[in-house]
Amino acid sequence: MKNREKFSSRLGFILISAGCAVGLGNVWRFPYITGLYGGAAFVILYLVFLAILGLPIMAMEFSIGRASQKSCAKSFDVLEPKQTKWHLIKYSSIAGNYLLMMFYTTIGGWMLNYCFKMAFGTFHNINSEEVSAAFSDMLASPFQNIFWMVIISIIGFFICSKGLQNGVEKISKYMMSFLFVIMLVLVIRAVTLPNAVEGLKFYLVPDFHKMMENGFGNAIFAAMGQAFFTLSIGIGAMAIFGSYIGKERSLLGESLNICILDTLIAFIAGLIIFPSCFSFGVDADSGPGLVFVTLSNVFNEMPGGQLWGTLFFLFMTFAALTTIIAVFENIISFAMDHGWSRKKAVIFNFILILILSLPCALGFNILSFISPLGANTTIQDFEDFIVSNNLLPLGSLLYLLFCTSRYGWGWKNFLQEANTGKGLKFPNVLRFYATWILPVIVLFIFVQGYIEKFDAPWNFILPILIVCCILYIPLQAWYSIQKANKL
Repeated sequence: MKNREKFSSRLGFILISAGCAVGLGNVWRFPYITGLYGGAAFVILYLVFLAILGLPIMAMEFSIGRASQKSCAKSFDVLEPKQTKWHLIKYSSIAGNYLLMMFYTTIGGWMLNYCFKMAFGTFHNINSEEVSAAFSDMLASPFQNIFWMVIISIIGFFICSKGLQNGVEKISKYMMSFLFVIMLVLVIRAVTLPNAVEGLKFYLVPDFHKMMENGFGNAIFAAMGQAFFTLSIGIGAMAIFGSYIGKERSLLGESLNICILDTLIAFIAGLIIFPSCFSFGVDADSGPGLVFVTLSNVFNEMPGGQLWGTLFFLFMTFAALTTIIAVFENIISFAMDHGWSRKKAVIFNFILILILSLPCALGFNILSFISPLGANTTIQDFEDFIVSNNLLPLGSLLYLLFCTSRYGWGWKNFLQEANTGKGLKFPNVLRFYATWILPVIVLFIFVQGYIEKFDAPWNFILPILIVCCILYIPLQAWYSIQKANKL
């Protein structure tokens, strides 16, 4: 049997895992909700939930990957007790990775598109209405959406085709290094703008009164949600990297390093956004509007804005691409764990991802008449809803139960694997918390996500039924294929 590929260095593992965790939400959501709920006051709350919520589940994903030496497509089969059905978890994990890439490739394409637009001066000497119209025109163009989605997918799969060490690890190291350098350059530019100090005060000075004014309960849920979703836990996206590392280091310490890097990038993004917005008298919005409209207008007004805008969208492209490469590697490993060569897995999944990504790319134009979650929603909103509001929290809950239940892999096996090697150990005293309290917190996030998404409790029923139906068909097909192969 061919030996499993391994990272060439600990740094490679940390940077690639952090690259998977670092996503666009670090830029277009974290700074906004930080400003909304009292600046540094919210950051303190966020760090607490990152430690008690995201960190232990990440350590569990890494442990399952390292102990099984498989991706989530096979890890539960290897570790589950005989005659149990824990391996069924893999179907939601596999679906989660594919669904994530079905819309993330389109958004990553937007970033690359705008990087070129900025570099070639598309926004030079145009007003704010024209900047806003440029974003709307991009969304309305099937060609632009599909072309840049294909380009970002080609880049991602080409890197993965070169192998773990020579492709994924090497390129991710360079991209994460450049990402930090670009961010630091942009921070220096932002904090030296006129009136930038007011933006820094708004972002960095703790304002507990503002937190209470906007609702302490809302702040708690926002901190819990950001701490949970920022790490991409629950669909096995992290477990694969656990299978690529040795036993030299304990996994809680490595998880902590990744959480620190992820938080640092989100925090630095705020140091770019708030001074820039305050300097030019615009409100820091959230979501795509912040990146493609608000900040594009800011760069348009800024001296040397063409350069700074190009660097910003290059940074955003790297943030998107590191996640895309990491998830592509996970998807490729599903096939490789079933005996496929890397080349065959890359070609098959490249074609499959392009086909699966078309609904999202066309959902803003040709298929814009489809509003799955109500008026003014798109196919991308629905795909994001399935992943973020369903598969991530429910998947995390299953990982938790598998690692803590005596009917699953069990606490002792998890603790032994997590604590193997040098570094920070997972405390045994947290067993009660991990077994009984943490699952309740995850369930709360799941339920609260529905409450936030829909106006009334009875509106939950239709989306849940739709999600169940959509997931049932491909998962049942996959299960039937696996059953047929065993006969």
